[in-house]
Amino acid sequence: MTKSSDERLLTQTEVEAQFGIPKRFLEVAAMKREGPPIVRLGRSVRYRQSDLREWISAQVEGQNS
Repeated sequence: MTKSSDERLLTQTEVEAQFGIPKRFLEVAAMKREGPPIVRLGRSVRYRQSDLREWISAQVEGQNS
């Protein structure tokens, strides 16, 4: 079974490299329950690429909804 790249869970380091969102922002946002949705695997926090794209799109100001 092959997973699409959107289903692959990314670490904070990978999110920073691919999306330019600083790790520190991700850490603070997760503690405040703000920012992109997270997936918790025990103590680990991961991010879905599709969730990140959706969250980034929602951050654009000045768009008509």
